[in-house]
Amino acid sequence: MTKSRSKASGLDRGRWSSLLTERRNPRSRGLDTMSTPRVVSLLLEEDRRAITATVRQSRAISRAAERAARALDAGGSVVFLGAGTSGRMGVLEAAECPPTFGLEPHQVRAVMAGGEGAVFRAVEGAEDNEENGRREASALKPPDLLIGISASSVTPFVRGALAAARQNGVGTVLVTCAPGPGLNRLADTVVAIASGPEVLTGSTRLKAGSATKAALNAITTAAMVRLGKAYDNLMVDLRRTNAKLEDRARRIVAAAGGVPPDEAERLISLARGEVKTAIVMARRGVSAEAARERLASAKGHVRRALRR
Repeated sequence: MTKSRSKASGLDRGRWSSLLTERRNPRSRGLDTMSTPRVVSLLLEEDRRAITATVRQSRAISRAAERAARALDAGGSVVFLGAGTSGRMGVLEAAECPPTFGLEPHQVRAVMAGGEGAVFRAVEGAEDNEENGRREASALKPPDLLIGISASSVTPFVRGALAAARQNGVGTVLVTCAPGPGLNRLADTVVAIASGPEVLTGSTRLKAGSATKAALNAITTAAMVRLGKAYDNLMVDLRRTNAKLEDRARRIVAAAGGVPPDEAERLISLARGEVKTAIVMARRGVSAEAARERLASAKGHVRRALRR
């Protein structure tokens, strides 16, 4: 989220200094004179303030989650788009969705200013290219949902993408840590977190990064709960891609199905690895095919399937 100088941005220097994310934090004055324990304590205290500010945006986050759920339920994609740390937060969120919730990679994906290489190494000026943002969003169409992420709320790359998405009739959400005009007018739903000035002035990988990560976590998880990706507090659409997840799947089926671990493993095998199917088999004593039929009629919601 570090800002780079660019003619393409069209911003005068005075406007940058007015951004909440660029102001100096009075609580961290004299940072270089503090002991290491004090610096660490201050960083964590300020992170807590940022999370408290995120909680104040619960209603907006809920609206964003509902919109994400509707987009996916209608066959669309949810696309996170940003630059710098903001973009990397989107990449992280999108990458976690397929193994956690059993989604296909195209259903929740991320677009990073500067391309995939920018995830690991900063690309000079990438966030300042508004036209690239427009180009990245030009292929989106309803019922897709674009979630733009910009700590400063003025990133040209995100501005271009939001504008192009709206022109195509695509739903838009903005997650920002700089409440104010900025890009707000280009988004249907705005999650504006007043995370405040950073401990290290302008380093929005700190408080703004923590607040943004919390907001994105809440958006995706709440959306997946609405789509039936959870039963009780268990992730029932996970993909068993490693030993840890295989063990987790076994424990989930044992707990939700009320069966011993060995029986849970047997049912998972009969269900071809489908945790939801195995749970319904265990609870209702039906075949894998019958369990799938119940789930299909319940639109994938385990609790509803068990009532049928």
